Amino acid sequence: MIFERGHFNSDKIEKSFINESLSQRKTFSASTTTDYKPTVFLSHKHSDLEDLQGVMGLLKDLGAKIYIDSIDDKMPKETSGDTAKRIKNVIKYCKKFVLLATDDAIESYWCNWELGFGDTHKFIEHIAILPMKEKGKFDSQYKGNEYLQIYPHIYYENGNNTYRNSSTIITKGYYVKKPKNKEGITYITELSKWMKK
Repeated sequence: MIFERGHFNSDKIEKSFINESLSQRKTFSASTTTDYKPTVFLSHKHSDLEDLQGVMGLLKDLGAKIYIDSIDDKMPKETSGDTAKRIKNVIKYCKKFVLLATDDAIESYWCNWELGFGDTHKFIEHIAILPMKEKGKFDSQYKGNEYLQIYPHIYYENGNNTYRNSSTIITKGYYVKKPKNKEGITYITELSKWMKK
């Protein structure tokens, strides 16, 4: 299942939470340890702010600390080589890498560059794609289907399915699903547990 835009906004997220989260992240420094250490680099297209806020709410509810570059006060005012250096340092520093993979993000030079760099430094165990399609579109129309074949992705389990070769129901909730392996088997991990690995 690919999430539709607005999926995470159905949960009411208080603006005060978002403002508090954004102001806390302004103090982030990859070269120092502070009381507030981000654990997730959340790659996104800056025009996806509404969906970004909802995803931040989900990850925060699961205990994650999130870094987003758009509110980092250490970023250069103009995009430059220093921008890329800063992003590289932060991706290395953060434990997990999540791409909010909207159609716009998939077409973004920066998001693809960040994903490639994250791939090099986070490996398959610490990267997840959060696929998001436009409202009213079919999953097959999603521009990032190729990404889902090579990277783990976040999806929602509705509690109606069972594990392979078992009658055990998969508990309702968010999971990270790895691409099928050579034997055609797909492994899933609860998103909250994946965050702690």
